[in-house]
Amino acid sequence: MDAAMNLYEQFEPRNDCYFFRIGAQGQICCHGRNYTIKKRMTAEQAEALTRDALFVRISSDCYVNVAKITYLTDNAVYFGDGPALNHMLPVPKRKQHLIRQGISQLQGLPISV
Repeated sequence: MDAAMNLYEQFEPRNDCYFFRIGAQGQICCHGRNYTIKKRMTAEQAEALTRDALFVRISSDCYVNVAKITYLTDNAVYFGDGPALNHMLPVPKRKQHLIRQGISQLQGLPISV
């Protein structure tokens, strides 16, 4: 239980989270390698997180961390390591351009259309 408390207390969404969803009243639900952490954040903290260049909005309440994307297909984003990828998140095709743009900006590469 101490390890779980350490994870919760030291959790940094920008570095640890694959994607997050925004809930009611400032609750953020972050999905990581093998955990889901729910945290309450102030409006300013939540706004800073959603405006962070690492996170791309794919639906009204869901943001993906482009630095943690392992694989991108025509209809999904995969996170994790190795052949057994940990998480899969369906992504509409119209949002994939934004994800590719975020990845290109992260890598400092020009955006190919």
